[in-house]
Amino acid sequence: MTTVNKIKNALLLTTITTLAGCTTIADMSGYDTATLNTDAAKSYSQVISQANSQGAVDNTSNTAVRVKRVFNRIKPYAVRANTTGVPFDWQITVIRSPELNAWAMPGGKMAFYTGIVEQLKLTDAEIAAIMGHEMTHALSEHGKKDAGQKILTGLAVQLGGAQLQAKTGLNDDALGLISDLGIDKPFSRSQESEADAGGLRLMAQAGYNPEAAVLVWKKMEAANGRSNTMATLMSTHPNSGQRIAKIQALLPTVMPIYQAAAKADTNSTNGVTTRTIKRR
Repeated sequence: MTTVNKIKNALLLTTITTLAGCTTIADMSGYDTATLNTDAAKSYSQVISQANSQGAVDNTSNTAVRVKRVFNRIKPYAVRANTTGVPFDWQITVIRSPELNAWAMPGGKMAFYTGIVEQLKLTDAEIAAIMGHEMTHALSEHGKKDAGQKILTGLAVQLGGAQLQAKTGLNDDALGLISDLGIDKPFSRSQESEADAGGLRLMAQAGYNPEAAVLVWKKMEAANGRSNTMATLMSTHPNSGQRIAKIQALLPTVMPIYQAAAKADTNSTNGVTTRTIKRR
């Protein structure tokens, strides 16, 4: 085993032994759920205010109408899925920008960029796949866990850094790269996988076909061309091929949820139609 691998494994071992405590560490350090949600709401207000001043907030286009329709359809299921103990004030803003992006802050403050819908020609179900994914990031408190993880990682490197440097001669940049590749990136990739799984369930509950999630990432792969090994290593997002394979493996567990929701929606629609005819 090389010296670099030994250092990497030592850092991993140090962090793994305390990783389960990331949320607790965040709470103790002032990053509790209520505080994070409040701070995120303030930041969100500033971001949207700036976008407004630049004329970038889109409330009227067909894209904006579609995104908000999908949001309102999924939102009740996101509310039910909240196990944080703190109610979320879910909001979404559509931002007119060519950027392929969407995000959710702690507490349910969201943004969807017109570029990701229009450039990828997303269907409503594909919008729902991205929407559910981002909602799950917020519901799973990934921002809070990241805060706790960074504290733990910083402590591990700080406590062990001097000894590691003395024994190996590696500088701070090298140690930082080891920490990043060995701890931060894999943890972030696991969050992405968790968000994919939660997003599939949310979209299925709302009556959107989860198979659309596969199509989203095929479109993203074509747009970004980021499926090589180095891109996977350096990115917080899983390789598109790996991501698609994991989503496909999850489909058998969420398709029955979608089918039940679609059936209920059909029955409800038929019931409304029948009553309308009778009144006539």
